Amino acid sequence: MKKNQHIGSSFENFLESEGMLEEINVAAVKAVIARNLKEYMIKQHITQTEMAKQLKTSRSGLQRLLDPENYSVTLLTLDRAASILGKKVTMNLISVQEAKTTHKRTSKK
Repeated sequence: MKKNQHIGSSFENFLESEGMLEEINVAAVKAVIARNLKEYMIKQHITQTEMAKQLKTSRSGLQRLLDPENYSVTLLTLDRAASILGKKVTMNLISVQEAKTTHKRTSKK
């Protein structure tokens, strides 16, 4: 019987060993951003048509921005959309080790 190499390892380690970790992380970030933009649009009663006009784009362009599976959105577009909603996009770079430590702390809660 073949022993499962992933028993006892974290899900993150599994994704990394399968070469999927980066893609999953990007998908998660985009999904959170898209969800937040939609929520702020609803709270502020801004329709997709109105938002697209303010962004100076088409509704299909806005739909790409709001699509959690479309990763081709530029930082400029994200920043413009956030600004329209009275928000600011912030990003930072942290070490991989720091990210793992932060993840371990938050996943224990």
